[in-house]
Amino acid sequence: MDSNCNDMKVKVDRVFIGAGCNRIVNNVSWGACDLVSFGAQNAVAIFCPETAQILTTLPGHKAAVNCTYWLPNSKFAFKAKGLEEHFLLSGDADGFIMLWAFSLAENKWRHVLQLPQPHKKGVTCISGMMVSHENAVFASTSSDGTVNVWDFMLPSKDGGDCKLLCLDSLYVGTKTMVALSLTELPGSTGHLVLAMAGLDNKIHMYCSERTGKFVLACELKGHTDWIRSLDFSLPIHSNGKTSVLLVSSSQDKGMRIWKVALRQSLANTAGEISLSSYIKGPMFVAGSSSYQISMESLLVGHEDWVYTVAWQPPSVINGNECYQPQSILSASMDKTMMIWQPEKITGIWINVVTVGELSHCALGFYGGHWSSIGDSILAHGYGGSFHLWKNIGSVLDDWKPQKVPSGHFSAVSDIAWARCGEYILSVSHDQTTRIFAPWLKKSCTEKEEAWAEIARPQVHGHDINCVTIIKGKGNHRFVSGADEKVARVFEAPLSFLKTLNHATSPDSSLLDDLQVDVQILGANMSALGLSQKPIYSQASSEPTDKTNNDGIDTLETIPEAVPVEFTEPPIEDQLAWHTLWPESHKLYGHGNELYSLCCDHEGKLVASSCKAQSASVAEIWLWQVGSWKSVGRLQSHSLTVTKIEFSHDDKLLLAVSRDRQFSVFLIKHIGADEISHELLARQEAHKRIIWACSWNPFCHQFATGSRDKTVKIWEVENERVVKHLITLPPFNSSVTALSWMGLNRHTNHGILAVGMESGSIELWSLSSARSDDGNAAIQNAVYIAKFNPFLCHVSPVNRLAWKNSVKNEDCRSLQLASCGADHSVRVFNIDIV
Repeated sequence: MDSNCNDMKVKVDRVFIGAGCNRIVNNVSWGACDLVSFGAQNAVAIFCPETAQILTTLPGHKAAVNCTYWLPNSKFAFKAKGLEEHFLLSGDADGFIMLWAFSLAENKWRHVLQLPQPHKKGVTCISGMMVSHENAVFASTSSDGTVNVWDFMLPSKDGGDCKLLCLDSLYVGTKTMVALSLTELPGSTGHLVLAMAGLDNKIHMYCSERTGKFVLACELKGHTDWIRSLDFSLPIHSNGKTSVLLVSSSQDKGMRIWKVALRQSLANTAGEISLSSYIKGPMFVAGSSSYQISMESLLVGHEDWVYTVAWQPPSVINGNECYQPQSILSASMDKTMMIWQPEKITGIWINVVTVGELSHCALGFYGGHWSSIGDSILAHGYGGSFHLWKNIGSVLDDWKPQKVPSGHFSAVSDIAWARCGEYILSVSHDQTTRIFAPWLKKSCTEKEEAWAEIARPQVHGHDINCVTIIKGKGNHRFVSGADEKVARVFEAPLSFLKTLNHATSPDSSLLDDLQVDVQILGANMSALGLSQKPIYSQASSEPTDKTNNDGIDTLETIPEAVPVEFTEPPIEDQLAWHTLWPESHKLYGHGNELYSLCCDHEGKLVASSCKAQSASVAEIWLWQVGSWKSVGRLQSHSLTVTKIEFSHDDKLLLAVSRDRQFSVFLIKHIGADEISHELLARQEAHKRIIWACSWNPFCHQFATGSRDKTVKIWEVENERVVKHLITLPPFNSSVTALSWMGLNRHTNHGILAVGMESGSIELWSLSSARSDDGNAAIQNAVYIAKFNPFLCHVSPVNRLAWKNSVKNEDCRSLQLASCGADHSVRVFNIDIV
């Protein structure tokens, strides 16, 4: 590699994004382009159901994304032919709505605009309809009590201008509307009808001319609790009559189907005999036509709140004729989705498909969505998870679970690469620890790699703040620290080792680098979500019954997990229950919540710190790996130590703190069980909190990053004196994460990755040389690249980590992992060109 930093150029690509879905009802939308959008904190994430990969995140929102809506979505896929661009609306908790455009030909996103008339409070629902290929109408509702209706003219060409016109702004009072649906009234009147519902248990029908004001037409009563979802069907033409159906769902656990028909058509139904006895409802007039609304059917089958209902998207027959299947999808907090269809003979609506019924870890579904051709259904759940089923049956329905993206549903606080880079371990305030890995598939031509979550080793009862992987030889182990005063040690069970072998070596059945004599097969979750008990392999075949005589789970007797060796990436239900690691030790000593952890490179020592407001509590504890005895308590700081890191020769320990100082300790091993430690230097380095630090892999140089928006480079000379070498130019945001990668030992050349509070990531090339007097000086600190905003985090970057800290000189392809407050874990390829 050329040692001249000024000539270095890099190419940055996305390898993997893992993120969970915001836990809110109208957050997910399935587009006609067969991409799914969802809010992940204040990012809009886009994933492809076919590959089960998150493709990108759209930056711009300053608050959590509450809802997304495709124009056209899967419901209007039949009107999407010929469109060069598809559009996406996203609304956030501050009331702002953004419009995005996705070019099908170029596979690129662009931010079109922010709607000029924001809501004063959070957006709760966005719904719309495609009037034609060139025109759409959509409405948004908010907890500020308003509903805005917009006319949207699509651009005539890719990348063209979009025209927006606010048709009306309706104030609906303090009883917030949380569900909307738009359609054209039956007949050729050109009038629109807007149905809205929410906290007053009623459906409000508003009518309007194509570009006129909306007027309240009538109210529909029947539900006895909040109404959560509404969806209109396409116009139905039957026996010369035209009508539309509206389906509604509620927290009263029921769904209702309402029929909106021209009044003349209802007059001719008196002689018909049908088990669908109409309950006459209100009438209203739109233009020169009058309409009758009647309740068509009541659907009862769910055992908890029904959050969403949706008609199956229309299909096109014979090239131009559109057919609307009589099929409704419902998603409920009872952990199931159901498909409802009328019986052919009686016309009574019945449940024909039920999917879900997840383990007790799941807490129900917030929404259900159809694919554009109706062969797949997607749910998003309370745990930020997705659940996808596909109908693979040719004659009879056969709905099978499919792979989906997964990730944390709260801020990701720390990450660590496995010892040899096989996987990434992440911990989060969602109280879980997760393992993401590339799952290799050996095809005929080459090995294909797709990242997936392969295990969830820890499901905890507290927010997890920090983690470190034991870097020495032996079985895979890690230590995690949470909002409790205890650090916990976990060791990989046999079921995980076998799964990892399938992921990394699909054509091999040998556990070459893994310990085959591991006797622990997996782990059981404790009742309070704290200690995970081991399940031993020799007892795995014996039946265990830990339920009481009535078969009811109690706090003391919870169901047994079944550790499984996976030959394919596991789905959510398997991850949540059957991939736990057993806890081997607890490390007691700290007086407050754990905040930072690190392990030396030989795997002999683990250092830990906790939240602190005094010098006595801010001690750094050293633990001996194996015996897990406390072998040292290092005192230096007066406030929380935010980051700890061993130098790459393990002689020095660096700590940075909220007290704006860094400390460097000399660590020496005395015999097998003792160490000595000495404070070499403590120095106030920045004007604000120091959040991050990182050692140069080749020598005793280190970087510190602070809230004061600066990064400084330092060197420990002769293991005694710390000297300031250089300060990088000020950044645009607080520096929250650093990671130093060595490239060339002879020129001391490396790359420093800098993560910021804004979510941005920058790369800097650093190199140094010895002067004639023997002193080291940084000669080059050159800006290399800033990551594309569509690749980056949209909230503070909490941690950066290079895969393997020292690289050979001929290596020109690197991998960088990051995690952030936007709930995401990301992996980037950095190719040096």
